[in-house]
Amino acid sequence: MEISKSKKLFEEANKYIPGGVNSPVRAFQSVGNTPIFMERGGGSKMYDVDGNEYIDYIGSWGPHLFGHNPSFIKNALLASIENGTSFGAPTELETKMAKLITELVPSVEMVRMVNSGTEATMSAIRTARGYTGKEKFVKFEGCYHGHADYFLIKAGSGALTLGVPTSPGVTEGNAKDTLLAEYNNIESVKNLITKNKNEIAAVIIEPVAGNMGVIKANDNFLKELRAICSEEKIVLIFDEVMSGFRVAKGGAQEIFGVSPDLSTFGKIIGGGLPVGAFGGKQEIMEQVAPKGPIYQAGTLSGNPLAMSAGLAALNHIKEHPEIYDDLEKKSAYLEQGFKNNMQKLGKNFAMNRVGSMMCMFFTEVKVNNFNTAVKSDTNLYGKYFHEMLNKGIYLAPAQFEALFVSTAHSYSDLNKTITANYESLKNIL
Repeated sequence: MEISKSKKLFEEANKYIPGGVNSPVRAFQSVGNTPIFMERGGGSKMYDVDGNEYIDYIGSWGPHLFGHNPSFIKNALLASIENGTSFGAPTELETKMAKLITELVPSVEMVRMVNSGTEATMSAIRTARGYTGKEKFVKFEGCYHGHADYFLIKAGSGALTLGVPTSPGVTEGNAKDTLLAEYNNIESVKNLITKNKNEIAAVIIEPVAGNMGVIKANDNFLKELRAICSEEKIVLIFDEVMSGFRVAKGGAQEIFGVSPDLSTFGKIIGGGLPVGAFGGKQEIMEQVAPKGPIYQAGTLSGNPLAMSAGLAALNHIKEHPEIYDDLEKKSAYLEQGFKNNMQKLGKNFAMNRVGSMMCMFFTEVKVNNFNTAVKSDTNLYGKYFHEMLNKGIYLAPAQFEALFVSTAHSYSDLNKTITANYESLKNIL
């Protein structure tokens, strides 16, 4: 497929932007070749600068639950922009958004809006530290919580794909209070708590990991984690930047029936615009400034454009809870199609799915943590990615990312994808 305009644009971008991209995973570095520059999106499709059409399974890395440019979000934005883009003063929209989030996610009693998932997670950690008076926290290998210094230790997402588990610029001082546990291994958590008795402020986890591929936490693991945190007076933080409102109306915590003390959100609550939020128990959140002493601020936090788009998205979810049944059916259909293809080809690659998030790992080992995820053959994934791309299917340009299904995907789209999957696998195996 000819992408000459994209190549020219990438050459130009490299002169002014590090690596030619504003987020590393876009660069195609782990799959080879140069990135494709997109021009527009509509429904389940994206169109590049050369006019090529793709069935899109990235969905802007998760927020496009309803596909690209749905009319109800676009109309909300058009109406909002007539009144102005930002005021630096409170608007009613912010309260409406906070109230709606607390309605949809029972564990959240108060919420603070921010501008990104990274802001949400780093603010949640600071809040937990300030609330408990402790400094250390536990994260899990392969979980990605944004690019704050103390998170970039055995992180997922682009850091994992690019083979940079700990970034230069992350000092020993930043890293010393970050304790690493093994995902789905409760004993690793218990050991850390024993060795750091009364020193741990928080445990942060993606209940559905989406940045080392898709990996679901085991039910008992999360329940035990909740019990231990309660017993040890440790703040349990669920990073639902990716899974929040994506896997269920109330996020992953609704599926598991486990309530965290704090939650972080992003992606969908901005309806496709840059946004994030953290929230949880009132007694903890009231420690955040200006109510309490824990400082957090953001000039554009809760800006009217992001709030308008987010309200449109969340109200649509509230009014149409049946979308999750639709997403489940379509996602299960796609998953089964991929599994049938593998069976025909005599392969048994690991397939993990939670709701409309899924991942096919190029390994036949069961994938349930970081150590099993990295057994995937990333070179083979790169070949598969380009085969699918040439057939008009746009997947994440990295093995350790999720595939997202939207309500806009038709069964015709899914059937075309299943056929492309079979032909692509057949060509590379």
